[in-house]
Amino acid sequence: MNKIIFDKPEQLQALKSKKGFSLIFKHSTRCPISKMALNRVETDSDLNNTSLDYYYLDLLKNRELSNAITDMFSVIHQSPQVIVVKDGACVMTASHSGIVASKIIESLSL
Repeated sequence: MNKIIFDKPEQLQALKSKKGFSLIFKHSTRCPISKMALNRVETDSDLNNTSLDYYYLDLLKNRELSNAITDMFSVIHQSPQVIVVKDGACVMTASHSGIVASKIIESLSL
């Protein structure tokens, strides 16, 4: 995975127009459940061996950007949350214990 810090509004429009798959991880730095979910994503060897662009969003520092993401991709805000985007559209979303690397990888075959 190619980790990109997601902290600028202009990144959202670029992501919306990007071809292929991207992953957004909305992380609450104060939440232990979010920390566990982040660890599951970042340490999975199968997921790390993909060329997927991985956009990491610190939810507490970038709440307005998080809100813009939920609006743009028509998803309900949750934290922690993973959103898989393909060709500018949300193809998978998960939160809390539903954030599992194998489900993310499965969504990449869509």
